[in-house]
Amino acid sequence: MSSRANPKVAVLMGGPSAEREVSLTSGRECAAALRDSGFEVVEIDAGIDLVALLQQVRPDVVFNALHGRWGEDGCVQGILEWLALPYTHSGVLASALAMDKQRSKDVYRAAGLPVVDSVICDRDEARARHVMAPPYVVKPNNEGSSVGIYIVHEASNGPPQLSSDMPDRVMVETYAPGRELTTTVMGERALGVTDILTDGWYDYDAKYKEGGSRHVIPAEIPQEITEACLDYALRAHRALGCRGVSRTDFRWDEARGRDGLILLETNTQPGMTPTSLAPEQAAHLGISFAEFCAWMVEDASCNR
Repeated sequence: MSSRANPKVAVLMGGPSAEREVSLTSGRECAAALRDSGFEVVEIDAGIDLVALLQQVRPDVVFNALHGRWGEDGCVQGILEWLALPYTHSGVLASALAMDKQRSKDVYRAAGLPVVDSVICDRDEARARHVMAPPYVVKPNNEGSSVGIYIVHEASNGPPQLSSDMPDRVMVETYAPGRELTTTVMGERALGVTDILTDGWYDYDAKYKEGGSRHVIPAEIPQEITEACLDYALRAHRALGCRGVSRTDFRWDEARGRDGLILLETNTQPGMTPTSLAPEQAAHLGISFAEFCAWMVEDASCNR
């Protein structure tokens, strides 16, 4: 990061992904917190003129508050490396790996981390027949925030009627029953475990609409499961090559004990409103939202 006493930080937000509105909220909240911490902040809605805007603004650091494809999959990270601008969160390779659910599962398996079986197939094939025995889940392989989730139960009459906005290639994976748990990693430290309570699947609305979910932190689970989540999240962070802050999501089937804990995915750009899961876990440890954002700026670099 720059040695200037008052570094100029460009906060990237918005962008063209399916998670644009959430990213705008994250970005505005982070920009306000960084201003409160004394940084000079410029907010940038990341569009096709991003390079020109960055060259005009000439920031010392880029705070990446983008979510979803293009901003979270290594594309923007590559631009920032090319421009030699220090930036927050993970680099090109880790971002691309984590966004691709199937390839990140390959990395998890190689690291000895538990995942459920899955396959990649054409959207039309998933519409036409059961690609695997129900119950299973169909979802995009490279979108975040639970966009486009279809659960096919054992009692389902047939395969899911996927919407036309689903990508051409989708992931079909064995349904993992149980509770939704999540753990944030900050640098080399796993912060805690949150139990996410919803009336149904933890989808996009449950994540972002008011009253869609309730967060219990620390999760009221056996110590063995807490320790496993902390261990697995840190190992996933390292195996993927993540930097800065990441958040790994789990499903835990209580009836199976530790054997019922499986990794779903790692988010390299977790939501960044004060009530989002990652800042909540930091706050539980006494790290304020402003301190959390400032730490990311101080951690920023190239060659991530």
